Amino acid sequence: MERYAYIRVSTKEQNVDRQLRALEPYQIPKKHVYCDYQSGKNFERPAYQKLMKKLKAGDLLIVKSI
Repeated sequence: MERYAYIRVSTKEQNVDRQLRALEPYQIPKKHVYCDYQSGKNFERPAYQKLMKKLKAGDLLIVKSI
């Protein structure tokens, strides 16, 4: 089982640090943390699409907030 995380913030000016700190207890490798800087209108986001292609049955995905 691999552990992954997805972070989305609306703009590049917003900070992902709050979400990264919340993910610390899960010890997710940095290469498994995917982040998009886009509005939340849909899931047509580059990092999200890459993440969905990586996930396999049994993997753990943590999402703090979308």
